[in-house]
Amino acid sequence: MTNLGIPVPPCFTISTEAWSAYTRGEKRYPAGLWEEILEHLSRLEAVSGLRFGDAARPLLVSVRSGARVSMPGMMETILNLGLNDQTVAGLARQTKNKRFAWDCYRRFLTMFGDVALDIERHAFERLLDAAKTQLGVKRDPELPAEELQRLVGAYQALILEHTGRPFPQDPKEQLRLAINAVFESWFSKRANEYRRIHGIPGDWGTAVTVMAMVFGNLGETSGTGVAFTRDPSTGERRFFGEFLVNAQGEDVVAGTRTPERISALQARMPKVYEELVTIKDRLERHYRDMQDIEFTVQDGTLYILQTRSGKRTAAAAVRIAVEMVQEGLINKETAL
Repeated sequence: MTNLGIPVPPCFTISTEAWSAYTRGEKRYPAGLWEEILEHLSRLEAVSGLRFGDAARPLLVSVRSGARVSMPGMMETILNLGLNDQTVAGLARQTKNKRFAWDCYRRFLTMFGDVALDIERHAFERLLDAAKTQLGVKRDPELPAEELQRLVGAYQALILEHTGRPFPQDPKEQLRLAINAVFESWFSKRANEYRRIHGIPGDWGTAVTVMAMVFGNLGETSGTGVAFTRDPSTGERRFFGEFLVNAQGEDVVAGTRTPERISALQARMPKVYEELVTIKDRLERHYRDMQDIEFTVQDGTLYILQTRSGKRTAAAAVRIAVEMVQEGLINKETAL
């Protein structure tokens, strides 16, 4: 997508070959890999003008899985990595938004605790639900900065209780643990079962992408969503998807809030919607298949986080194949 000139946040990818070496090497990185990761992290810093772990202008990253074949929802992602008790204050000053900074921190602790430290996500969500009940609010965005700050302390206490160790404040240690966790998520029960059902070889492994964070939870001119270039149920050639204002990607997939239809984005942010429609058409023409796209809007600027061939019903598969031949996108052999 970057080569196509599509707005993708700056990132680098640790290859499936690195996963193979890590797995064969008894969970140790091959020689030179960590140094190479730090070198590419420096490139992200140079491009973004931010610094990883810096207390004044912190660079935050997401750590994402990516296999040779799309396995949606089977492996892990961690967002907002790089936050600690110092960088959260820097993020608040940098964005002039204390609530946003503490919201990112509590999100990071939840995902990191779940994915990297193997603590049940429900343990964090129980604390969050208790806070909302106590304040008499229903939605996460209604929690004020002070309550989110208190929750962060409660989450850190939970991590200490479950692991016997304090939450790691060193962002580089966070990054190492997150990369390991994404590598390991290839072996999760659900990923193993998915590969068995779809006939995907178990030795292919996953890559890991480290991407500069863009934030959909910065207010009413920000948001996040997922969209299909065609209807995955019927195959109809219509833009199909949903998005949430003032949210991060996990909110859409977790079902904690009710998303709006993608068409509502046209009324809220018409320029962003037009750009998204242009990009989804380009991606479908380039990949010659119906695409499943994840996007984030930060302060009115659109970013595409990933694209993959979309899952579809059998009926939709037939209709999409036939209509793509009629549109001249693919030939009959490809359709069959």
